[in-house]
Amino acid sequence: MRISGDGTATGGPYPLGSSADPTAGQHSLAAAQAAAGVTESVGYRGPTACAAAGITYRQLDYWARTGLVEPSVRPAYGSGTQRLYSFRDVVVLKIVKRFLDTGVALQNIRAAVQHLRERGFQDLERMTLMSDGATVYECVSPDEVVSLLQGGQGIFGIAVGVVWRDVETALSQLHGERVDTGETLVGNNPGDELARRRNRAG
Repeated sequence: MRISGDGTATGGPYPLGSSADPTAGQHSLAAAQAAAGVTESVGYRGPTACAAAGITYRQLDYWARTGLVEPSVRPAYGSGTQRLYSFRDVVVLKIVKRFLDTGVALQNIRAAVQHLRERGFQDLERMTLMSDGATVYECVSPDEVVSLLQGGQGIFGIAVGVVWRDVETALSQLHGERVDTGETLVGNNPGDELARRRNRAG
């Protein structure tokens, strides 16, 4: 699947593989989040999202104001309110950061983000986003990645599943917030968990 800078996605040798069911991607995302222990009942404030995605607060604010990556849990309603980002939002923030670091134009990144949003993150764990710097391509199988590289169109790739796991690890050590009660959820330090497991084993 080729994603062009004007926001359109065209087929060809890289099939989208989308379902006729428009909610299929939502079901897939829910299953992936359940497997990762992630639910939309938890949100992350701006500074936490920045830390997990490796971006500055200025970038976060600019991307939210321009509609590139908006907080899906709770947007800012004027002064005094805190944006809350979902786990999925933070994954997208990290993907955007990686594209920017490799020199992809913001217009093409915007088209890719819009495409992911429309897909509902179907097949997220298996997806690889490739780019030649001008166009972003979606690959959901190793064969598609190889085909793209052989065609000379892919210079670098982002394995979304790897980004997903990186974000999951980072957020597990940071604070989240329950959407329903506003309760702060303290992150789990892997060192503490390891110590608990050793104590149980002993």
